[in-house]
Amino acid sequence: MAELVERDMTAFEVLLVEDSPGDVRLTREAFKDAKVHINLQVASDGAEAMAILHREGKHADIPRPDLILLDLNLPKKSGREVLEEIKEDPVLMSIPVVILTTSASEQDILRSYLLHANCFITKPVDLDGFLKVVKSIDNFWLSIVKLPHEGRS
Repeated sequence: MAELVERDMTAFEVLLVEDSPGDVRLTREAFKDAKVHINLQVASDGAEAMAILHREGKHADIPRPDLILLDLNLPKKSGREVLEEIKEDPVLMSIPVVILTTSASEQDILRSYLLHANCFITKPVDLDGFLKVVKSIDNFWLSIVKLPHEGRS
């Protein structure tokens, strides 16, 4: 029981898969005021995201994320491909994936849910709206929802 209490008090591991440096900076800024401590890892493309998730090479010591924030439009490997790989992998499939993208396409929304995304959020174009969305992710996913900690090191 002590292990469970100790684990609940540790930081949340969040993987942000985002190629826009501005959106990465804004996300970091929004998480600074989080109700819980968040360790934010950033992958700037889909291939790097998968290397982090599989703990390959220089990413061997990065902890398993509790939550993934995933853009759909990424270089090297699209967010759709990353989502599909995550949800087909028995080791990774339990990690919640929040799609956070500029797309509002009904096709992207449907396809993301068919690939088992946990939610789909269209990024607001204005600064205040973006910060509000990221803070709502913190409020819901990291403060209210109980996340699995399996495989966490």
